[in-house]
Amino acid sequence: MQDLGIRVLFMGNNFERLLIGLWVTIKISLISVILSILFGILLGMVMTLKNPITRAVSKIYLEFIRIMPQLVLLFLVYFGLTKSFGINLSGELSAVIVFTLWGTAEMGDLVRSALISIPKHQYESGAALGLSGIQIYRYIIIPQTLRRLIPLAINLTTRMIKTTSLIVLIGVIEVMKVAQQIIEANRYTVPDSALWIYGTIFFLYFIVCWPISLLATRLEKRWKN
Repeated sequence: MQDLGIRVLFMGNNFERLLIGLWVTIKISLISVILSILFGILLGMVMTLKNPITRAVSKIYLEFIRIMPQLVLLFLVYFGLTKSFGINLSGELSAVIVFTLWGTAEMGDLVRSALISIPKHQYESGAALGLSGIQIYRYIIIPQTLRRLIPLAINLTTRMIKTTSLIVLIGVIEVMKVAQQIIEANRYTVPDSALWIYGTIFFLYFIVCWPISLLATRLEKRWKN
């Protein structure tokens, strides 16, 4: 029987190293998602203000982040800031900064869309019932906004987990970097190890992201009814 190279996964602690690398990816993603949600909510609320200055600033920020590829932002933060300003940033911290900037812009736009989708008569009905501005937001606006926002925020989480594979290019020892190290170390003894290593990474990402996508779909369908 032909040796297909699957044994490379079980040589030494290769599979354990892949799992450790995956945890680094998940950790960076979770930190970035949490910060993105917090800052994104604030940004989304600012974007709904009628002040022309705050609208202009938030729009410029949003368009800049959307136009600029995440890889370029990673290089700007990790290589540009460190050399130009003498700031000592690790690869992981640089990744968190970049993905938080990106996630904040995406989340802010989602929050803005969710807030403006609430019909005006909801505010008027709350006021007619004698509710204060804070009570209107607490009991009427925020619950409806969350119903619209949570599925979209969960989808953003899966996108962020997948996009963190870019951080291999700034030297972070995450799952893709570990894969490269294993393949390079076994390029002579197991020439076709890349198929099995990258195939394993595919399933690891799938195992992490698929339940999250299912949750988002289920919540979206449930709350539409």
